[in-house]
Amino acid sequence: MRGLKVLPSGRPGRGRLYVNLPDGQAVAWYDRQANRISVLADDDREAVLAVLRPYLSGTVSIGPPPVPTAADLRRLALPPDADLAPNRPGETLLAELEHGSAAGTRARHRLRQDLTAQQRMGDAFDALEPDGWRTLHCVPLPGFGHIDHLVIGPAGIFCVRTVPGRRQRAVVGDLLLTVGRAEARPDPRWIRGAAARATALLAAKVTPALAVVDASRLETAPTVRDIRILQPPTATPDLVASPTTLRPPDVEALFAQARDTRTWLPPTAPPRSRPTPAPPGGTSRS
Repeated sequence: MRGLKVLPSGRPGRGRLYVNLPDGQAVAWYDRQANRISVLADDDREAVLAVLRPYLSGTVSIGPPPVPTAADLRRLALPPDADLAPNRPGETLLAELEHGSAAGTRARHRLRQDLTAQQRMGDAFDALEPDGWRTLHCVPLPGFGHIDHLVIGPAGIFCVRTVPGRRQRAVVGDLLLTVGRAEARPDPRWIRGAAARATALLAAKVTPALAVVDASRLETAPTVRDIRILQPPTATPDLVASPTTLRPPDVEALFAQARDTRTWLPPTAPPRSRPTPAPPGGTSRS
């Protein structure tokens, strides 16, 4: 079969490779994480293997596409404007900086510091994908604004709030977090409330976590036992080494549920219809 083209999809180095006909129709795809080739028609097997051979490594399985799971069907039915998966780390901060809603040099500098911290942690969480983790960024949560990162993996679900340490001493207490001499912030209390709300919406336990980025020193009160404290150098190894509580199908099902904005936002009430005015000398229709 001539004219087959290999086209990547998803994040570089991690997404699928699709094998398409010249008219764009897909005949097969290679899932690099599962190391599996799905071929739509068995007659195309040899041609597909030939065109994909430069991209293959290790032992590769090949066969018809697997039966879609409930998570797959939910993802396929998800409207593009309701999908949170494409969100970048710090998505809302990027928009705020781009459109200039933050007035003043100091306010914009603070936003850039927050953005840099979220991007650094977001990149670290995204790098866990080959280990079976899934991450969402800037998840809307009514009453709380946005969750910076929602991390779902074998060790469970983590609701993460990112705090820039600004190369100063950071102290995490039961209710407040202090960075340097700045005014104490209610981040511990906030993340507990956000995790509790996320637990109710996902019907699964969500662990609160604070990620402190670039602090010169980090101190945590011994009474803070319910919040996971993370730092960039050790955050991902700590999560990977944590005890397993979720199986891969559970991770995918929870990710499919969490990426849907309708999970987090209340349904919009339909507009009320106004009664039809009665014609002169008559009665209105019921």
